Amino acid sequence: MTHNRLGEETSPYLLDHKDNPVHWQPWDDDALGLARDQNKPILLSVGYSACHWCHVMAEESFEDAETAALMNRLFVNIKVDREERPDIDMIYQSALAELGQQRGWPLTMFLTPEAKPYGGGTYYPPTPGYGRPAFREVLQAMAEAHAKGDGKAADDAAKLVATLETKGKGGRGGQISVTQLNHVAAQLAEGVDPVYGGFGREAKFPHTMANEVIWRAYCRTGHASFKEAALLSAEQMCLGGLYDHLGGGFYRYAVDEFWLVPHFEKMLYDNALNIDLLVMLWQGTENPLFARRIESTADWLLREMRTKEGGFAASLAADSAGYGETDAGEGAFYVWSETEIDALLGADSTLFKTHYDVSTEGNWDGTNVLNRSAKPEGKNPETEARLNPLRSRLWTAREERPRPALDDKVLADWNGLAIAALARAGSVFGRGTWIDAAQEAFDFVRREMSDDRRLRHSFRAGQRGRAAILDDYANMARAALGLFEATGDWSLLAQAEDWVAVAEADYWDHDEGGFFVTSDTEGMAILRPKSAQETSTPSGNGVMVGVLARLHALTAKPAYRERAEATIAAFSPQLSAHFFALASLLNGSELLDGLVQIVIVGETGVAETERLAEAANTSSLPNRLLLRVPPGTEMGPGHPAAGKNLVKGKPAAYVCLGQTCHLPVTEPEALRAALQDCQGAPERA
Repeated sequence: MTHNRLGEETSPYLLDHKDNPVHWQPWDDDALGLARDQNKPILLSVGYSACHWCHVMAEESFEDAETAALMNRLFVNIKVDREERPDIDMIYQSALAELGQQRGWPLTMFLTPEAKPYGGGTYYPPTPGYGRPAFREVLQAMAEAHAKGDGKAADDAAKLVATLETKGKGGRGGQISVTQLNHVAAQLAEGVDPVYGGFGREAKFPHTMANEVIWRAYCRTGHASFKEAALLSAEQMCLGGLYDHLGGGFYRYAVDEFWLVPHFEKMLYDNALNIDLLVMLWQGTENPLFARRIESTADWLLREMRTKEGGFAASLAADSAGYGETDAGEGAFYVWSETEIDALLGADSTLFKTHYDVSTEGNWDGTNVLNRSAKPEGKNPETEARLNPLRSRLWTAREERPRPALDDKVLADWNGLAIAALARAGSVFGRGTWIDAAQEAFDFVRREMSDDRRLRHSFRAGQRGRAAILDDYANMARAALGLFEATGDWSLLAQAEDWVAVAEADYWDHDEGGFFVTSDTEGMAILRPKSAQETSTPSGNGVMVGVLARLHALTAKPAYRERAEATIAAFSPQLSAHFFALASLLNGSELLDGLVQIVIVGETGVAETERLAEAANTSSLPNRLLLRVPPGTEMGPGHPAAGKNLVKGKPAAYVCLGQTCHLPVTEPEALRAALQDCQGAPERA
């Protein structure tokens, strides 16, 4: 196996490295066995297609014959697509953090022949720079550390693995009270940049789950400080360069505190999560800026991210080829020079440049990242009407440029996020095409990415990937429930229950509660990760708490609530130290105790029924759950709306908290008033 084996893979990221002179191996039994048989340390490199610095390190080091020869002589080299194997990425990112280093990609880890980590980092330059040693120096040093006869590398690796195993247990705690939710939200709100919004100063990520914690606190308490913090972050994110003002959609993150210069990759999960958050904020504010961003981002997803099979692709790369006088590289597809805009817009260019921060010197590296931070939208409708066709003209011209690469693999967990977001947004804004696209993607995952009842994590080029992780089941079950709310198709509720049953059978920790990330049949890893901490996507355990809360409300089956409470108890001891990373768990916990179920009895498609559904969907109530019930449907004796029916032949809405339903209402305004009274959650004893 002294050759590069990545040509046998389907991942676009791995295929990008198939012609490297490095003898890359995929993460499999053969590669791990080779390391053990030759007693050679492993160099593990983890990245993904849209990662700019992954491409930089590849060009500088992995395509260099001399560096590759050194790697081949000293190590068994394994390349992993973190999107295909998030479990592997999670284990070694956690190891890197335990070594006192910041997580990130490309991840470069040095492992013993038994795949236990003894050192590592992220990006290494070919020559010393950025405060980091040269990659070849690191290669020599790490190989020598393993080759020493004192066994220190093996001992360090064993201790590190033991630490990771201990942290994965954590013990059992209690439930999360509303007082704790308010305290965490206050801490998060205090950490928001009071001028530009967001968290941090050197770079800013959307952090949608944490912003949801803050917004939920506002809806629960009415405190203006929570509202101001959540809205400031969202508004600045929507106005700044993080948003693509021509094509729609959001980039990964901003590299500055102003939300001006983005890291230009576009990820499916970021855009799904941003839609979800903005829908929630719009319901509470009806801010037209949020509505425009939701619409343009959803339309971008449907236009550019759908695969021919009907699923959603993973990402668009940050880098693209150059054109004209523009060099290839990060952001080349998206940025503009003043002369380009002058040539395309002629006499209208001054108006556009004034409102989109375009200048001769540029606002980033001699070019211009379009933004509205200094000239927010909506101040002058006449001006916006003049700007609309100018944006269209620039977008048409941009479409002629060399495009960033599309990673077209379909990931079940990320598709679940997109399906749920589109189903919700489509319901709120009355956009049936968004719901149809969500349904098509759902049907694709259910049809092409399932073996019997069990999901597969990925799909590309007609091939299914490895067995699903917890996040696949959690996000796809949530997607099923989102579509169930949008369409009233009861088979979707049954599908959600079935996927949760598989997760409980294959992923549940019977000793300490909570779900493992991988199933009990998975091998080839040094440990079985279990976590509720999230990075760029919601944690599977946090999402599953919300799914279980909804299923308990919809079915009245006590087992769902018991599982949700046990999951919360498994991770609540970590709350004091890791509250920022436990946002999904916090939001799921609030849903479990504060869920408001809106039961609409009436035929789908009937005008009176749909007006009641619209009132429910547009109301500001983060904990709401909509249940559409055809007249005469048997709800089961445990459901609070059992026996409820039409009122004098008219569709009726019943607002239920716990096991108690309010008197029915038949008019939309009466329903909105009833929902306005439902904010807040009862304090736990």
